[in-house]
Amino acid sequence: QVQLVESGGGLVQAGGSLRLSCAASGSDFIINAMAWYRQAPGKQREFVAQITRGGIADYADSVKGRFTISRDNAKNTVYMQMNSLKPEDTAVYYCNFAIRRVLTSIYRDYWGQGTQVTVSS
Repeated sequence: QVQLVESGGGLVQAGGSLRLSCAASGSDFIINAMAWYRQAPGKQREFVAQITRGGIADYADSVKGRFTISRDNAKNTVYMQMNSLKPEDTAVYYCNFAIRRVLTSIYRDYWGQGTQVTVSS
């Protein structure tokens, strides 16, 4: 059983910073891409950032230059450093990993439980 556990959310003032983490637990699995999504109240879940196994990152335009995604493959963990936070960044943030079990070839999506980020003005 693979599980993703997130941490690092909280309340911060506009202009502040937070660092999110998401770690996968379990055994006998391989992680490909790692990503972060977010969902604000009354809105659909949206893509925030993604990083490939080789370390190539991609960002939504709304967070470019402010958020940085990184990963530690040895720890099966993805991070997102969020700087210059704005009230519009307020949302529940979810991590998403593309994982396949060893000896299989199909990747499937795994999601974290979500962590609340609230930015006050």
